[in-house]
Amino acid sequence: MTNSEALKQAIKDAGVSIVFLAEKMDCSRNRIYAILGGSDCNASEIAKLSKLLHMTNEQRDYIFLSESVN
Repeated sequence: MTNSEALKQAIKDAGVSIVFLAEKMDCSRNRIYAILGGSDCNASEIAKLSKLLHMTNEQRDYIFLSESVN
């Protein structure tokens, strides 16, 4: 399950918008909002978001691959 709060912070830290992410990921804004709402991501989405938000492997794992979410 996606750690929504950590992902929101990563987006804020990267200084990008939902529209930017949706365009670069070739998906709808609704899909980005679903991910922010805690929806699971597939491997391709995780890779794209990680790259776009300049995440370290540790950040990526914490946001997308943790079993427990705060």
